[in-house]
Amino acid sequence: MTEYGRGPGSEPWHPDDPLYGDGGWGGQQAAQQAQQSYGGQPQYHPQQPQQQYGDWGTGEQHGYGDQSYPQYDQYGRQYAPQQPQHQQHQAPQQHQQPQYDQNGWPTGSYPQDPYAGGPQDPYAGGPQDPYAQQPAPYGGEQSDYYGASEAYPPPEPPGRRRPEPEREPEPQTDWDPGPDQGEHAFFAGGDDEDGRDGESDDRRGRGERRGGGDRRGGGKEKKRRSGLACLVVVAVFGGGLAGVSYFGYQFYQDRFGSAPDFAGSGNGEQVTVTIPKGSGGYAIGQVLKKMGVVKSVDAFVAAQAANPDGKNIQDGVYTLQKEMSAASAVELMLSPKSRDNLIIAEGKRNAAVYELIDARLEVEKGTTAKVAETRWKTLGLPDWAVNHPNVKDPLEGFLFPSSYAVAKGQKPEDVLKQMVARATEKYESLDFETKAKSLGLEGPWELVTVASLVQAEGKTHDDFRKMSEVIYNRLKPTNTETNQKLQFDSTFNYLLGQSEIDISESEINSNPDPYNTYTNKGLPPGPIGNPGDDALQAALKPTRDGWMYFVATDGMDKTEFAKTIAEHQRLVDKFNASRGN
Repeated sequence: MTEYGRGPGSEPWHPDDPLYGDGGWGGQQAAQQAQQSYGGQPQYHPQQPQQQYGDWGTGEQHGYGDQSYPQYDQYGRQYAPQQPQHQQHQAPQQHQQPQYDQNGWPTGSYPQDPYAGGPQDPYAGGPQDPYAQQPAPYGGEQSDYYGASEAYPPPEPPGRRRPEPEREPEPQTDWDPGPDQGEHAFFAGGDDEDGRDGESDDRRGRGERRGGGDRRGGGKEKKRRSGLACLVVVAVFGGGLAGVSYFGYQFYQDRFGSAPDFAGSGNGEQVTVTIPKGSGGYAIGQVLKKMGVVKSVDAFVAAQAANPDGKNIQDGVYTLQKEMSAASAVELMLSPKSRDNLIIAEGKRNAAVYELIDARLEVEKGTTAKVAETRWKTLGLPDWAVNHPNVKDPLEGFLFPSSYAVAKGQKPEDVLKQMVARATEKYESLDFETKAKSLGLEGPWELVTVASLVQAEGKTHDDFRKMSEVIYNRLKPTNTETNQKLQFDSTFNYLLGQSEIDISESEINSNPDPYNTYTNKGLPPGPIGNPGDDALQAALKPTRDGWMYFVATDGMDKTEFAKTIAEHQRLVDKFNASRGN
């Protein structure tokens, strides 16, 4: 029995048989199956006992009622027979071959059909229809898979099955497999179709799918795009070659060629050049090239190195000409004629410095002094140089004596910042904060004040250290000669903004200003000028000889020192004699 019902097969298939379900088609295998009947064992049906059908090869058939039923175990093996069974393996009889129509279906009747249904055969079907509907043998309803309009088509014998129709080709899409599956992206898009006419359709399929059916111009467009790609490649390689050539030439010129340079001493057009502090040869050359003085930095560096005094070029402001040869520029910068810096002398007071700045910047008189008065907190003073009481000018002592590049067009605030920065840098380099306490002073502010007094009272650099000792000795609490009063004319002249030598005692003794050291003990509230390097060093290293007095015996350049009041009086008499008093 097959899975589709009764048929002309030789015998029902055993459920355990590996080929169960394929019961043969059209009775063609009946003769072969007659030789084997599963080891001589009849098929066992788990629900309904079946009769012994006898010899399969003869087509002999017995009814259901004329013999007893054999007994089987759970594996389908027959118990010892209680009645003699029909002998199997008899000589096979000739079977009439069934006839088939043009579609391969059986026609006619089967007179010796071993499966012909009797009146009590639950599987009986019509003799003409081997696939007649079968009633459910177990009382249940079984679906008819072939009687309805939605029925499955009946199976065909394996030998007469028609070959499956070939599948239609899959519709072409615009899906691009990408560079990993197809051509390189640079060549995709059908740009090279003209060169692939001889290729097969399969080889050209992906490119055509990407290009689509409408080429919009066809071959001409492809050729144009191919030509453009070639042009881009040529341009890239050509540009690269040109770049390599240019940089190679520059490298050769830098290493082996002479630096570009102007000829002559200039074209007559003057220009003011400012060289920053600390500038070396290359930095100076860059400034000169920017201003149009020299043609190249390398030319100036070479000229400076060739000149024996080339390293003596300092920062500052220079008046030069445009388009000068590098050698002539170096020579002119070494000449005093080209220097145009603002020079701040040692000991000069701030009031005089402000006037010099105004004149150099060509601004209205008093402009720089106004900036110093209103913006002094923003000019870079160190923390220890602010918030001192009774100070007349907070910037006093911080406009360091030096040469400054100051030219028309600059702002007074910028010039002041430059000077304050120079003074602050100097005081830090001398470690004023640490050394002030070792000298008995309260801080670096007082040390700057001492240095300004040394600068103001000393006439020569040789007597600066003696003057420094006089100041420290008079500040001592043990001083009984002057009772800790400095008694300096320079402090009294500072508060009056003058520089007088002949000052009457009545005038001095009647002025209680804190800067009057004749009437006030100790140091003045702040510096009274801008000390230079020598005065700063003398304030740090005074002599230890015991000097207490000094007198400018000639009133101008010569200063003499004394240790006692008697020696001091002799020096006063000498001064009066020089004055004709």
